[in-house]
Amino acid sequence: MENQNIGKIQVRPLQIEDYGQLAQSFRRVYSDGSDVFWTHEQIETLLRIFPEGQVVTVADDKIVGCALSIIVDYDLVKGDHTYAKVTGNETFCTHNPKGNILYGIEVFIHPDYRGLRLARRMYEYRKELCEKLNLKAIMFGGRIPNYHKYADRMRPKEYIEQVRKREIYDPVLTFQLSNDFHVRKVMTNYLPNDEESKHYACLLQWDNIYYQPETAEPLPAKTTVRVGLVQWQMRGYRTIDDLFEQIEFFVDAVSGYKSDFILFPEYFNAPLMAEFNNLSESQAIRGLAGYTDEIRDRFLQLAISYNINIITGSMPLQRDGNLYNVGFLCRRDGSYEMYEKIHVTPDETKSWGLSGGSMLKTFDTDCAKIGVLICYDVEFPELSRIMADQGMQILFVPYLTDTQNAYSRVRVCAQARAIENECFVVIAGSVGNLPRVHNMDIQYAQSGVFTPCDFAFPTDGRRAEATPNTEMILVSDVDLDLLSELHTYGGVRNLKDRRRDLYEVRFKR
Repeated sequence: MENQNIGKIQVRPLQIEDYGQLAQSFRRVYSDGSDVFWTHEQIETLLRIFPEGQVVTVADDKIVGCALSIIVDYDLVKGDHTYAKVTGNETFCTHNPKGNILYGIEVFIHPDYRGLRLARRMYEYRKELCEKLNLKAIMFGGRIPNYHKYADRMRPKEYIEQVRKREIYDPVLTFQLSNDFHVRKVMTNYLPNDEESKHYACLLQWDNIYYQPETAEPLPAKTTVRVGLVQWQMRGYRTIDDLFEQIEFFVDAVSGYKSDFILFPEYFNAPLMAEFNNLSESQAIRGLAGYTDEIRDRFLQLAISYNINIITGSMPLQRDGNLYNVGFLCRRDGSYEMYEKIHVTPDETKSWGLSGGSMLKTFDTDCAKIGVLICYDVEFPELSRIMADQGMQILFVPYLTDTQNAYSRVRVCAQARAIENECFVVIAGSVGNLPRVHNMDIQYAQSGVFTPCDFAFPTDGRRAEATPNTEMILVSDVDLDLLSELHTYGGVRNLKDRRRDLYEVRFKR
């Protein structure tokens, strides 16, 4: 080891600013020509989707080691698999926050610092993380780099047994066994280029003895939820790929702030209607509806890739001969649900022939129970009151308004819904103009996050607001615990004090 005098050793979270040092270490560690090399983009992805799973070992001010990991479902790794499969060809799209296995994808120590048991510190960190996250086990594929010396006279099973008995030393397997990992099975072609291991690998596992399987009772949701709003600039897009280049830019930006939700406005995809401008208005929007399934599927992939729950605003949908205004909640776990606009405006009926939907429900997510009302629907207090009775904590309102007075109706009603239902209300709209799309001439918006009006909240009920008529994102935290306190200790308690003996609001369907 070059550096004999080390003043301080620590294991800390990996940061993207560390990449320069990491790259130098990788080049040194893998100078034998191995094809293992982590790019800046890959490290950025890991830090975005699972920051607590990535750590470095620092000797004084020098990074000398690193451990990278993801969370996967047990079914993905319980049998034979390859490194490419478990990492999604190193895109890490296989990371599943709801999985139950902490899967190690890399551990290295700089050659000059080996022999100091530094890797053991990172393994201890992983074990603590596994326990903290209530994961079933730590698993990974372990190389057996000394096996090529014995392959002509013993099978992998015999080699592993000899290593276990310490009759043979293997720099990887010996270390793993000494750290309480056990060999679950032998896999072939785990790393296709690993000639030293003769293309074999051990599936290694450490069991979390404190693991508690999920019960019928859901785990408590997180109390602070971060929401991101997109105040969308209407501009011309020639293709759906052009549209999603802009969409992904916003998803990337908002997820970069570790937001739990991102909200897009109503009819955000209207620019694509320019393609059908030679048709009547009612036919043009039906042409736009032809994109809806693909848009939903693309949003779903973004939700998974960027680990964020996406509320897609709204878009037209044809069903059973009718045209509806709908949107989708695309969860980051890969599931989705649809919501509908129940009250369509007179202009939507006259110009486009839209029909009102009939579905009203709240949605469970990994961090809050939410509701979605599209634009005009927020002006009907009965709908959000029904959702409040179902436990809604955050109401999302994607909207599209052309004039300031139309916007004021949405905004004032949204604030009223926050007060009367003791919930947070999040609204997002579009700005700009579309000169080549009929019936979509101009837009006015000021997106915002509204709260009840009580001592624990802003005095005017405005948590955050965007700059009017400017394309931007707005990111804000809302504390669900404050709602619980309000329900019990608020200066007024709108939900609790209702005179149910005199009146009620119910959904007939």
